[in-house]
Amino acid sequence: MDKLKTAVLGASGYTGAEAVRLIVGHPHLDLVALSAHRHAGKAYGEVYPHLGHQGLPNLQNWQDVKWDEIDIVFACLPHGASEETIAEIAHKDNKIIDLSADFRLKNTEVYAQTYGRAHTSPDLLAGAVYGLTEYARADLKSASLVACPGCYPTASLLAILPGLALFDTDNIIIDAKSGVSGAGRKESTALIYPETAEGAHAYAVGNHRHGPEIDEKLSAATGKNITVSFTPHLIPMNRGMIATVNVALNPGVSVQDLRSAYETRYQDEAFVHVEPEGTVPHTRHIRASNQCRIGIFPDRNPRRAVIISVIDNLTKGSSGQAVQNLNAMMGWDETMGLNLMPIFP
Repeated sequence: MDKLKTAVLGASGYTGAEAVRLIVGHPHLDLVALSAHRHAGKAYGEVYPHLGHQGLPNLQNWQDVKWDEIDIVFACLPHGASEETIAEIAHKDNKIIDLSADFRLKNTEVYAQTYGRAHTSPDLLAGAVYGLTEYARADLKSASLVACPGCYPTASLLAILPGLALFDTDNIIIDAKSGVSGAGRKESTALIYPETAEGAHAYAVGNHRHGPEIDEKLSAATGKNITVSFTPHLIPMNRGMIATVNVALNPGVSVQDLRSAYETRYQDEAFVHVEPEGTVPHTRHIRASNQCRIGIFPDRNPRRAVIISVIDNLTKGSSGQAVQNLNAMMGWDETMGLNLMPIFP
């Protein structure tokens, strides 16, 4: 088949660079446009030397792209900027995969409270599909706009959804940790090496923006209002994410019952794997891959269980999932362009 003309909005950020890395290796995509306002006019290899020598187009302002000639758009812009730009470039013949938060929350009031701005594209929002691929395939087939989940929600939801009928949904505790790339490629004193190395800390305690996203998707899955306890932490590594989920098992449910439910749900998934009993998932074992690995353990309290999920925040937690969503939208093999073995060490 002819390759589809593809553009990356916000190609100078970490998720943009990861999208470029994956698109270059995809057999059905031709990367013809890269936008980045601050770096417009530069060769892509000047901004990301590891992606030089690939014959990539120079960076340009998004307004200068001929959008009526673009088939596929990966939008890697910050929230707010993404919604406004997508409203300008969306048309009936293109497909847009948005990696920002702008189309994830269906409740516009919650979006406004969470992100401090009103949502101004309700028509686009109404048609957007939340792209947690393993749970969205039916809707993805007819989608033209897909909202990729946040990295923390991806790790957390994949760890929670198969067990919703087996534990107390009013008592879900998520302790999550991310590498520094999760904060983006912005200039910030808080993110420089001396501020992040040799230590770890919680942040946005009790009010992280991904909490409402997790709540909304679990509530939609169960038909009841769910509010999780979610605490994120920053740890001194470049990429990777771990979510440790503590749950209270329903009466009569064992940890083995929980394990069986997860093994059954994910047995045919290409990218989500339940580790053998007693094996702890490590972020170092999924680095730069589109994998999610899940471990299930009994707690010291016999009525509780611990579910551990690890992903690469830039791949399965962002751009890899975006490519997986596109594959599902187009009816292609979901592994296309994503058969990436983890890198180690």
